Amino acid sequence: MSNATQLIHSIPVDPLTGSISVPIYQTSTFVQDAPGEHKGFDYARSNNPTRNTLEKIIAELENGAAASAFASGLAAIDAVVKLLESGDEILAVDDIYGGAFRLFTHIYAKFGIKVTYVDTTDASNVLDAITPQTKLIWLETPTNPTLKISDIEAIAKIAKQNNTLLCVDNTFASPVIQQPLNLGADIVVHSATKYLGGHSDLIAGLVVCKTQELADKIKFIQNASGAILSPHDSWLVIRGIETLHLRVKEHNRNAQVVAEFLESHPAVDKIFYPGLKSHHNHDIAKKQQNGFGGIVSFTLKEDTEAAAKAVVCGTKYFKLAESLGGVKSLLCHPATMTHKSIPAEKRHAAGVADSLIRLSVGLEEAEDLIRDIDQALNKAQLANSAIRQLVNENV
Repeated sequence: MSNATQLIHSIPVDPLTGSISVPIYQTSTFVQDAPGEHKGFDYARSNNPTRNTLEKIIAELENGAAASAFASGLAAIDAVVKLLESGDEILAVDDIYGGAFRLFTHIYAKFGIKVTYVDTTDASNVLDAITPQTKLIWLETPTNPTLKISDIEAIAKIAKQNNTLLCVDNTFASPVIQQPLNLGADIVVHSATKYLGGHSDLIAGLVVCKTQELADKIKFIQNASGAILSPHDSWLVIRGIETLHLRVKEHNRNAQVVAEFLESHPAVDKIFYPGLKSHHNHDIAKKQQNGFGGIVSFTLKEDTEAAAKAVVCGTKYFKLAESLGGVKSLLCHPATMTHKSIPAEKRHAAGVADSLIRLSVGLEEAEDLIRDIDQALNKAQLANSAIRQLVNENV
């Protein structure tokens, strides 16, 4: 059975009614036959049939023992960090999502959890930075926003040797492209807001664990902390997953074409896309991924915020917005948007330049997207040249 067929048929037909669509159980509580005697559901924070179905689907897609669904991607990340105790350390990828950085640095640091950031594109850096106090290695691969690739299998071996959990944020790849648990990771997280939902109409997060023991700990945290995903949003994610393979295939195709175009554009300095042979870890991406994803980032030869803003404000089909992974193409300026919470020196050190622009390549025709980004780049170039000329004349 192909992965696409498995995915579609992992979504069950309702056994009570035969409904081809998973029902939305919009209820807060469940009637019991006697105290403690129920049909597997007692209170909707603890469990809900719609959410439970989503959790089973994503666990199967990621080849995990079980999963838990949360109200946002950050709530999912938060639940994983709650596995730790004061005095524990996290070893995290340096090019990290700004929200995760904010959570680690401004919330958990004050509870005595130390975070060290390293360039995980070279597994030896992880080995050098790990300490006896390191209890969690945190990877994004590909990373947000510079699309760095880390060797999950190699880092998983280091984690095992040091009795450390390895968690991989698989949001950019999705389980269609990459399955970190099969490569040795212990935990996978998703912002289901992105490719899993796929339609820019929900906020959701997922945690998938390799073992039932670990999954039970996350499930306890989910119930104890209460950041659950609603029944309706659970249904929306299930609805999105039904077309995941088709959408990801087209995202991949479009992004490759856009990346190859940008690679030769005179206004572009660096291009970040693992599908390009020029990418630092292109071979690792080929080894562990089935496709290269729908996100493309690039910097401008004029490396300023002003130059980047001129581009992101000049497109027609690429809509200026945070988030990614939807049907419509989006673009953003990480330095002033998604990664604004990261200090400039740390951001620069991780490769997030002032002019870096992140594209979420959607499902429009690739030729239309190329024309759109081309005219925005050319217009911004002309505007910047005119400004420089005016400054020189005044000098």
